[in-house]
Amino acid sequence: MIQQRLSRRAVMAGATALAWSASPALAASRPSISVMKDPNCGCCEVWVRILREEGFDVEVTPMPPDRIARRKSALGVSRRMASCHTGVVDGYVIEGHVPVADIRRLLEERPDAIGLTVPGMPYGSPGMGPEDEREAYDVILIERDGDTSVFSSYAAGEKA
Repeated sequence: MIQQRLSRRAVMAGATALAWSASPALAASRPSISVMKDPNCGCCEVWVRILREEGFDVEVTPMPPDRIARRKSALGVSRRMASCHTGVVDGYVIEGHVPVADIRRLLEERPDAIGLTVPGMPYGSPGMGPEDEREAYDVILIERDGDTSVFSSYAAGEKA
């Protein structure tokens, strides 16, 4: 008989998967996000993987950049607030490399807003390189009237 040692991470991942599958209430609470992205963008794939690892159900729709730009505009995301990919979760737009903690906070607080953005592609934001080497960046709340405000800030080199 072969004995295998399970890592703490493997045990926790198994327990989490079992809880999700065993409980209809938990399964129903998994946020679903639809993501539009360029089929050739690797950083978008990393961000999608992070969402999945954090318990989101993710549907990815590859599309050409010009079509994504038109969708961003239709959803209320200006060119100034744009990034590389666009998600929609529970009626909110998630533009670019927004950390999972901020998405969860948005869904919990439910402000009257279009959604969140991390404009551009700051190094060290989720999917854009190591957090401990990141540049400082802000997560911006896009309000319904087009105004914006800082939703959260991340200092250089600090883990999200």
